[in-house]
Amino acid sequence: MNAPLSDREKALMGMGESRLRKEDARFIQGKGNYVDDIKLPGMLHLDIVRAPVAHARIKRIDKTAALQVPGVIAVLTAEDLKPLKLHWMPTLAGDVAAVLADEKVHFQMQEVAVVVAEDRYAAADGVEAVEVEYDELPAVVDPFAALEPGAPVLREDLAGKTEGPHGARYHPNHIFTWEAGDKDAADAAFAGAPVTVEQRMFYPRVHPCPLETCGSVASFDPVRGELTVWLTSQAPHVVRTVVSMLSGIPESKVRIVSPDIGGGFGNKVGIYPGYVCAIVASIVLGRPVKWVEDRIENLSSTAFARDYHMTGELAATGDGRILGLRVKVIADHGAFDACADPSRYPAGMFHICTGSYDIPAAYCRVDGVYTNKAPGGVAYRCSFRVTEAVYLIERMVDVLAQKLGIDKAEIRARNFIRREQFPYQSALGFEYDSGDYAAALKKVLDAVDYPALRAEQAAKRADPGCPTLMGIGLVAFTEVVGAGPSKMCDILGVGMFDSCEIRVHPTGSAIARMGTITQGQGHQTTYAQIIATELGIPSDVVQVEEGDTSTAPYGLGTYGSRSTPVAGAAIALAARKIHAKARKIAAHMLEVSEADLEWEIDRFKVRGADDRFKTMKDIAWASYNAPPPGLEPGLEAVHYYDPPNFTYPFGIYLCVVDIDKATGETAVRRFYALDDCGTRINPMIIEGQIHGGLTEGYAVAMGQLLSFDAQGNIQGNTLMDYFLPTAVETPKWETDHTVTPSPHHPLGAKGVAESPHVGSIPTFTSAVVDAFAHLGVTHTDMPHTAFRVWKQLRELGLAA
Repeated sequence: MNAPLSDREKALMGMGESRLRKEDARFIQGKGNYVDDIKLPGMLHLDIVRAPVAHARIKRIDKTAALQVPGVIAVLTAEDLKPLKLHWMPTLAGDVAAVLADEKVHFQMQEVAVVVAEDRYAAADGVEAVEVEYDELPAVVDPFAALEPGAPVLREDLAGKTEGPHGARYHPNHIFTWEAGDKDAADAAFAGAPVTVEQRMFYPRVHPCPLETCGSVASFDPVRGELTVWLTSQAPHVVRTVVSMLSGIPESKVRIVSPDIGGGFGNKVGIYPGYVCAIVASIVLGRPVKWVEDRIENLSSTAFARDYHMTGELAATGDGRILGLRVKVIADHGAFDACADPSRYPAGMFHICTGSYDIPAAYCRVDGVYTNKAPGGVAYRCSFRVTEAVYLIERMVDVLAQKLGIDKAEIRARNFIRREQFPYQSALGFEYDSGDYAAALKKVLDAVDYPALRAEQAAKRADPGCPTLMGIGLVAFTEVVGAGPSKMCDILGVGMFDSCEIRVHPTGSAIARMGTITQGQGHQTTYAQIIATELGIPSDVVQVEEGDTSTAPYGLGTYGSRSTPVAGAAIALAARKIHAKARKIAAHMLEVSEADLEWEIDRFKVRGADDRFKTMKDIAWASYNAPPPGLEPGLEAVHYYDPPNFTYPFGIYLCVVDIDKATGETAVRRFYALDDCGTRINPMIIEGQIHGGLTEGYAVAMGQLLSFDAQGNIQGNTLMDYFLPTAVETPKWETDHTVTPSPHHPLGAKGVAESPHVGSIPTFTSAVVDAFAHLGVTHTDMPHTAFRVWKQLRELGLAA
């Protein structure tokens, strides 16, 4: 049937359509399949003995009482793992980390021993019965103190090593020094600049805190020599490679399955000791072993984010034109360097810190430091330290604007990279693909009536009886995502490409398998929409599978906003291979040359003869029973996509806050977020991702903090203390967009899920600081809790 074009287009529900998520039907009915839902015959349970102190020698571990607890099968310590050479494991950053504390504890809540029992209650009882005697040592939780002469040596296993995986180490607690840019050029810009500003700032340690904690179920088959592990992993293929390296089991006999994942946000990229111990226990005991952590364990010991002490400097002309940028960072990595960064970038993509601005000279230096805190440093809903970089440059531009008395919108407009400058080479080494920052800024300022907001703020400042302070925050951020080009990015030597395999069945439906893994991004929907548009197959009949290394082609997983920029491109190019073969089959069926055919939504038709066509459904059937001579049957393709460059989504965010002078409570009156993610696959899913990212950004800026006392005791590691906003606290979000496609991406897409988190955090800080700017305040560190804001008010004489 030759249906109208609009009806056929609508039936596909392809790219650009706001279709409902295919996966939601099972989630809203509670039919998801998570790691803790996995139940195997004879399955044992594992629980972990954790250190109560941050730094200590282990004098003695007594298992006797624990082994007498009913149901306890085994208790394992580092001594039990040493014969297997599994007491230490490699990290994704090139360091090594203790699986179980080996003679010494490096942070509070570190894994010291594991108990394996018939059920989780017996395992918990066994943990309580394990006796550990500690000889406590001085703890170091301040990275500056860790670098002082005579500071306690935290990593005695590295004693005497002056070289690390990323170069020279100048102190026993120093991990790496990483530099980008031209220091001499930056220094010269400062030497001749009429205006300079400097600001120190601390981006505190926070935690992604996904809804589902980390866990695994390991099952080793001693007859076949095969290991299957169900795992909360954002990168199952990488885990398979590491497990094979650790265990000696051939990678062909290791299967990693990531089922439904209740949020990741970077927290589930790395490999945790619980995973390794469950695998070891299953191999040794010959039975499946499950480990699922509780919330306190998740907040205390799995990978944190941020913990960056940053100093920024800008050099500028008197009218606010930026001439140079210098940045120095002390990065607290905790006890082990376990960041999930590309191998050659130990500070991730922090060198995006020139932001959206045409800065001719820049230099940044990041020093990584060991402390007695849990390891990690994950890309919490950002691409490898981009959040810290964006925070720094946006705060610095505000500081410069304040010193010069220039409006924060105007100073940004004066320094933007112009549309005609793209592709733009930054002073720190990135090649930005596309953008129109000025147009996006104008759209936001017009939408909120920016002059009226400034007039209202001026009137309130002039009224001493006004009970509130009004602040206006503005941020113009550029992100770098889509890790990544293998020429620049790898993890443990594996290039950061991604993959797709598509099979079209005889009846015209299709299955696609990817090397990524969704944690709520809606891959089953958006990936099917890409295939629908590329192949003319309705997205409803396209099945998308991820997360099983036995069926999916090798991929580097989902984090750093890689899904659409990398996997989406692999999908499009795999589909185009099938499309090309389908054209050959259609030409054979219609008895014309390929050049005589044109593509129209879901079919090939003979040019100039609308009634002579073959739909993809027709072609699929023919491909399995009557392909052209010399052409193999079927419609299948695999594509591995190694991007030529990163992608650079951007946004302009504006926030208005009202701060109660009496209580310090900050009310977000308005938050307007404009994003440009290039080509938009599913506007409805984009909207949901932006709302989620903004909510997490609000949590970080306004309340989240993992703090430690001087002895290294973690404070606030329960959800009674750690701030997760509910619908009650979350502001109303207003969203908008522009579209500047990426010129090198097959679809023009850039990625979006992390942008709202990256951009919103400095926007909230910009608004809070702006409320005090007329009183000379240039910066206030996060989180902006009511108590901290009230203290600021009191210091300024504005609060009781």
